[in-house]
Amino acid sequence: MTVIERPSLDFLTRPKRLFIGGEWVDGVDTFQTTDPATGEVLAEIPVAGPDQVDQAVEAATHAFENGWRDMAPTERQRLIWGLGDLLDEHKDEFAVLEVLDNGKPLWEAELVDIALSIEILRYYAGWATKIHGDLLPNSIPGFVSIRKREPIGVVAAIAPWNFPLLEIIYKLGPALAAGCTVVGKPATWTPLTTLRFAELVNEAGIPPGVINIVTGPGPEVGGALVSHPGIDKVAFTGQTSTGQEILRQAIPSLKRVSLELGGKSPNVVFADAHREAAMAGAFGGAFFNQGQACVAGSRLFVEDSIADDFAEELTEKAKGVRLGQGLNPDSQMGPLVSASHRETVRGFVTVAGDEGADIVAGGRYATVEGLESGYFLEPTVIDRVTNDMTVAQEEIFGPVVSILRFSDWDELISLANDVSYGLASGVWTSDVNKALKFADAVRAGTVWINTYGMFDVAVPFGGQKMSGFGGRELGEEALDAYLQAKSIWIDTEAVIPTQGQGISR
Repeated sequence: MTVIERPSLDFLTRPKRLFIGGEWVDGVDTFQTTDPATGEVLAEIPVAGPDQVDQAVEAATHAFENGWRDMAPTERQRLIWGLGDLLDEHKDEFAVLEVLDNGKPLWEAELVDIALSIEILRYYAGWATKIHGDLLPNSIPGFVSIRKREPIGVVAAIAPWNFPLLEIIYKLGPALAAGCTVVGKPATWTPLTTLRFAELVNEAGIPPGVINIVTGPGPEVGGALVSHPGIDKVAFTGQTSTGQEILRQAIPSLKRVSLELGGKSPNVVFADAHREAAMAGAFGGAFFNQGQACVAGSRLFVEDSIADDFAEELTEKAKGVRLGQGLNPDSQMGPLVSASHRETVRGFVTVAGDEGADIVAGGRYATVEGLESGYFLEPTVIDRVTNDMTVAQEEIFGPVVSILRFSDWDELISLANDVSYGLASGVWTSDVNKALKFADAVRAGTVWINTYGMFDVAVPFGGQKMSGFGGRELGEEALDAYLQAKSIWIDTEAVIPTQGQGISR
């Protein structure tokens, strides 16, 4: 049995409470979060009721109006950077907690979830001192016009369960740098690292109310945040259908909304691709994080002339994957996040078979010795998929890859774009002109050429079509979602000294 580091055990045994206004507050009820590798209960988590949501929004509003938005940028920079340093100091503990709550392999949590979270905080700490307005030209003699960029206000940051802490930090970093305050809500299935992160907030010296964390079911707690009149902006990552509901709920107050939503990304392998690299990219693109990634290359387009061999090799590779608990260094893939989600993913595989596709690897519940109650599913390869099949059109969010064959360029582009999503895409070829031509033709927010799944804090990320709305995450561009423009006019020559009013010309 794997021995968990003592800091993680200490946190798990402490009572869990809501973090509001720099204080720990009881909820109205509790729910359990479990280890998906064992099915065992990890902790009792508080449920925020309407009063606690109101309290969190009020605390964030008070902090915004009484210090944070007007704080010297150098001071905000120092505080955000210090929060990143504290996360770095406790990174091993956070990685273990993420594995326990989510199920992913430890190396993924270390190298992706926690490492990138640290870098995001440091990156946006630097931006706190670089947000500026502009002196704008106008056509009226004697007048100066200025564009000022101001923080929007109180942000509801609602995160999914596949990258629990990272997705909160995606929103927290630019929001804090811009001068906004935040009420964060982690996913119901994976709240632990966000609650542990809240313990660092006071230690870092962040003023009370700047960061608040509430937990509980999405429809109730998340819905209360979205519809709350004190929330100025909602930043959400998750299912497209949930994003659509958030937009509907935001209409009465016309609050700003940014949505990072689902994907059904085409990953294209041409016959002239470097075979070993393309195979690694196809495998990793489909099965990273147990396929529980919005950018998963779940539609694998392979050129006809190599399709049979490529499918056979990928099938054998999938069959050889070692399933296990994420803390076991021998594990290549962990469990799915919950029993119900595993059942949903398995249902997609059944439908694929019913629709005429070939299930050539996996597709069954898996039992791991010593972890018989874990939510494991065999890595699944489905061949002979056509683009009208359910598995080619709907986001599965599990370790399932569908192989589609192509021979004609126009056919490829038509099929690649014939889906409601437009988040990411990949292309593998030794012909740079072909790769760039594909990048221009595919409708996706990110295109990876001879690589897949690369992220950097300085490079914006987001989708087209039904994969995204209202802005981007990461990079300088993410700041725009948390800032608004104010125009200022100055009469420098007393052009209109009596009425104080003019008309542009």
